[in-house]
Amino acid sequence: MPYYYYWDPTYFLVLIGMLLCLGASALVNSTMKRYGKVRNSTGLTGGEAARRILDNEGLYGVQVECLQEDSGDHYDPRTKTVRLSYGNYHNASVTAVSVAAHECGHAIQHDKEYAFLTFRSALVPVVNIGSRLGVPLILLGVILSWNYTLIQIGIWAFSLSLLFQLVTLPVEFNASSRAVAKIDQYGLLSPQEVSGGRRVLTAAALTYVAAVASSALQLLRLVLLFGGNRRRGD
Repeated sequence: MPYYYYWDPTYFLVLIGMLLCLGASALVNSTMKRYGKVRNSTGLTGGEAARRILDNEGLYGVQVECLQEDSGDHYDPRTKTVRLSYGNYHNASVTAVSVAAHECGHAIQHDKEYAFLTFRSALVPVVNIGSRLGVPLILLGVILSWNYTLIQIGIWAFSLSLLFQLVTLPVEFNASSRAVAKIDQYGLLSPQEVSGGRRVLTAAALTYVAAVASSALQLLRLVLLFGGNRRRGD
């Protein structure tokens, strides 16, 4: 069995990454749940808020769809569609409007050809290949008598996922910034509710920060284990 699967001190790096992701996930869930119970003063549902933002921005061709699950909110640039979870689409809560505005922020980015979003989209096919091949290539290199070339290619392939997540950070933070601005500009929430919406979006953004930290720690572990041009135990 390859060395990668045995316990070693570097597993603490993986553990730290897992704790960061769990903590960020718990924070966003609790924050969204909290403000999901607060009905906004305008009475707008997430679906209505999204439509209002898009229309006011002149994005009449962007559709707003309701998912059948209570998760999975996203903007699909291929079909120019804002998809909202069932709860966020139908509920008139601070969370629903904030999440809807965030996804509309991505639609606005797409329309404005926001550089980081364009770059991230271009990375997708390369990252999909790299994320699948990274660890298998490293393990194959170890099996083949520590073939350093294969190991290095595997590490670089794995690092592409970290690059993708790093590029995702400005995309998400910018979408949240646009969301808060549009909520305020179009009066979708009261000034007091905007503060709650900002908390919801900040908590959501922290999940991406935690994901970057976790991937960076995993990459560091791979470099520590396999980065040297020597066989383990030599």
